[in-house]
Amino acid sequence: MTQFDLTEDQRAIQEMAQKFTADAITPFAAKWDEEHHFPRDVVKAAAELGFGAIYVSEEAGGIGLGRLEAALIMEAMAYGCPSTSAFISIHNMGAWMIDRFGSDAVKAKYLPSLVPCDKIASYCLTEPGSGSDAAALKTKAVKDGDHYIVTGSKAFISGGGENDIYVTMVRTGEDGPKGISCLVIDKDMPGVSFGAQEKKLGWRSQPTAQVNFDGVRVPAENLVGKEGEGFKIAMSGLDGGRLNIGACSLGGAQRCLDEALRYTGERRQFGQRILDFQNTQFTLADMETELQAARMLLYAAAVKVTEGAHDRTKFAAMAKRLATDTGSTVVDRALQLHGGYGYLQDYPVERFFRDLRVHRILEGTNEIMRVIIAREMTRQ
Repeated sequence: MTQFDLTEDQRAIQEMAQKFTADAITPFAAKWDEEHHFPRDVVKAAAELGFGAIYVSEEAGGIGLGRLEAALIMEAMAYGCPSTSAFISIHNMGAWMIDRFGSDAVKAKYLPSLVPCDKIASYCLTEPGSGSDAAALKTKAVKDGDHYIVTGSKAFISGGGENDIYVTMVRTGEDGPKGISCLVIDKDMPGVSFGAQEKKLGWRSQPTAQVNFDGVRVPAENLVGKEGEGFKIAMSGLDGGRLNIGACSLGGAQRCLDEALRYTGERRQFGQRILDFQNTQFTLADMETELQAARMLLYAAAVKVTEGAHDRTKFAAMAKRLATDTGSTVVDRALQLHGGYGYLQDYPVERFFRDLRVHRILEGTNEIMRVIIAREMTRQ
């Protein structure tokens, strides 16, 4: 990226993702939402374009792009369905963590099936008793010869019960972050089970369930990184995950802004188009300005994460906070501009209103983003 614009290669990637979305996602997203259908075939099709391993290294079979390119892809796909785009983001996070921190053995074991999305990965950090306080997790892994015995539960897991691979944070040592390690756990390992599918406000095109581990024997070679490095690995994954979820908010909000512009240009009240009222124009102008400001911050943060800048975590948190808050307010105003029709499922803004709401909670709540930003500020 040049300072203020995308490169030709980045625009080509963006256009490819936009075309894929227009053909494979947008026409079907409303039905997926209504029927709670998980489009695994579409995830597989996305992987054929490399979108299952966006920033997995080329040596491991991925396409080795940066976080800005990933954000462009997620933003483009979220224009059709934020839920499906976010699901693919989570898979990318799991695959990247294995590629970046895993041993040659664990990479060889899992990446050949994860890159083409023959198998799909979930990220397992949150527990029923530890959400924002992730370092307090209780799921325990006890070493037993050349295995770990894993006992505990993970909550709100995207892909729970459907996905094949679970990149899981477990406690192998003392309380707090230094006692956490990262293990790759297979769906079919004895002792792995799943709760009922959660009934959610939004994100209905993807499964979400509790994941339970009852004395699961996990080979020690499935350790990602070293013992005690799990929390650091989890947080590294979240830097990129926060950018992607922010990008999903941008894509969803852009779709709703476009829908509002179209609707107000067609709908007439008091003898003129709604678009011709100055109040409507002011609202649309504010939506556009705020969305572009959030986009610029997110793109800048993505470059910092790619380059490993010292302030990457602060910028990722700022970008996630701003993009997801802005996404929610833009969609809310788009719904308002539609009037009563915006509240109906016949118009897409209703679905986007529901889907984007959770972005302010996951990958770290926006309150926690403020904690991270303030903490990083005081260190300077």
